Amino acid sequence: MDYENLARTILKNVGGKENINAAWHCATRLRFKLKNEDIAQTQDIENLDGVVTVVKSAGQYQVVIGNAVAKVFDPLARLANLDTEDKPATENKQSNDTIINRFIGFISGVFTPFLGAMAGAGVLKGLLALFVATGWLQTTSGTYQIWYAAGDGFFYFLPMMLAVTAAKRLNVNQFVAVALAAALVYPTLATAISSSKGIDFFGIPVVPTTYSSSVIPILLAVWVLSYIEPVLDKIFPEAVRNILTPLAALMIMTPLTLLVVGPLGTSVGTILSNGVSAIYNFAPFVAGAIMGAFWQVFVIFGVHWTFVPVMMNNIAKLGYDPLLPILSVAVISQAGAALGVFLKTKDPKMKSLAGSSVLTAVLGITEPTIYGVTLKLKKPFICASIAGAIGGAIAGAGGAHASSFTLPSLLALPTYLGNGFVSVIIGLVVAFTLGTILTYLFGVSNDRNAKSTIVNNENSLKTETILPPVSGTIIPLTSVKDEVFASEAMGQGIAIVPDSDVIVAPVNGTISAIYPTKHAIGIISEKGAEILIHIGIDTVALKGKYFEQLVEQNQKIKQGDPILKFDRNAIKNAGYDTSIMLIITNTAAYQIEETLETKADHNWLLTLTPVTK
Repeated sequence: MDYENLARTILKNVGGKENINAAWHCATRLRFKLKNEDIAQTQDIENLDGVVTVVKSAGQYQVVIGNAVAKVFDPLARLANLDTEDKPATENKQSNDTIINRFIGFISGVFTPFLGAMAGAGVLKGLLALFVATGWLQTTSGTYQIWYAAGDGFFYFLPMMLAVTAAKRLNVNQFVAVALAAALVYPTLATAISSSKGIDFFGIPVVPTTYSSSVIPILLAVWVLSYIEPVLDKIFPEAVRNILTPLAALMIMTPLTLLVVGPLGTSVGTILSNGVSAIYNFAPFVAGAIMGAFWQVFVIFGVHWTFVPVMMNNIAKLGYDPLLPILSVAVISQAGAALGVFLKTKDPKMKSLAGSSVLTAVLGITEPTIYGVTLKLKKPFICASIAGAIGGAIAGAGGAHASSFTLPSLLALPTYLGNGFVSVIIGLVVAFTLGTILTYLFGVSNDRNAKSTIVNNENSLKTETILPPVSGTIIPLTSVKDEVFASEAMGQGIAIVPDSDVIVAPVNGTISAIYPTKHAIGIISEKGAEILIHIGIDTVALKGKYFEQLVEQNQKIKQGDPILKFDRNAIKNAGYDTSIMLIITNTAAYQIEETLETKADHNWLLTLTPVTK
């Protein structure tokens, strides 16, 4: 693989370095904050060898590469002149970049840089527990103590690691942030605070709290520092700013953190830990089933990062985390589904991708498996979710927990030693086996049998041509900013950026559905095609405003008849994407050919040919 050329091509297709606000990478994805996502050539990027897919989530433009992502990012960073060391990853303040997206992006950016090292340290701690349990090492031996320091040291000084990455994300002096974190874990001060006498700051008692291995207090402290530091920069002259700003920042923030911010963060962490424990203790098998079923859905939408501080806080406060073993079950279920695809599919390319995805998923990297195999084929993802729910329920019911944080995978097994370990093993075996069997039986259609079934069940289908429902610019369905449509989960189709305000019937047929919010309309053509026309993205929130219905349900229509009006300028001014999606919801019954034209007028969009033996 020519990673240099791949990086150059991706850079060109995202709009060049001029269109990049920030870029970084995680374990499998190139993550961009683009100035204008509309410029990016999503379809061209997805067609590149070495690219699994493109995902738009949490305000980020994500190019899924797989395990070789670092080899692509390095030349891309060089070609785009990205300062990957010292320049903070500034946030894109576009109107569609919500506070939730910014929060998820912040958490992702904070943990991603050291996720591999943290996972390695966690596995090392788990292995040491295994070595002690089997009698291979004694806790008093020098070998054990040296290795334990290597594994536990990372977590003990975790606030310092977080200070570096959080400061970078928030455009704060990283060394001041690290100095602040170092003060929180400073051994002499920590001992004095936790002693029976305690200490005070000008008569104000310091709350006795331990900050080693903590997460939330230092993140809050750096966030507060991000507001104080610019004020100090304005106060001090430029000639002395480099010294006096850090001096004042440390003198203010250290006592402020110990007196207010730190205890507040600790309280928040305690509430979160107690909340998770309460839910888990109330119905552990239900918690296991829910997390086992939906964890990979969280990964798809990028919200899984919000669980990382909670899990790490559980380990710091409770000494264990009940979620991590369940997440390993969810991960392994995807590996099982990939194996099911590998065993069943007749497509050589899919068989190769599924085979390699089994190994990467077992090792905890599921993005190539999800985007390249299970979600792409849809049913295997559902099978994996069912298997994950059952395996997760078993692990949860057995009281499984992790003693240290690491990536959910088989490598993490040593960290699950102790209470509930057997239930984790059973849950993993069940999830993997069931994921494989369900996918083999129900997740992948045998090509010949599938075609025969379609012909038997859809004898009335006939070849037909779909005309544009509106005039405008034709774009690939996979490039629209909606995961459901872009993933083709509802079926294949095409999208149009409209230049008129009237939707017309693309076929002769019958109105099968009109949604109360009038933003979408269903049609069944005379020749059997089931068509969904969706006006705009997230326009359901408008509750019918700016839409005018021109037809009734079950009404017969002719090709070209006006069926709906909408005010595209008003919708756009309200902050919504006005792209029109035309979906063939019974896609499996057809071979679908798309037009090569870029302008929709009275030309054909799609040709539907019923599948035959």
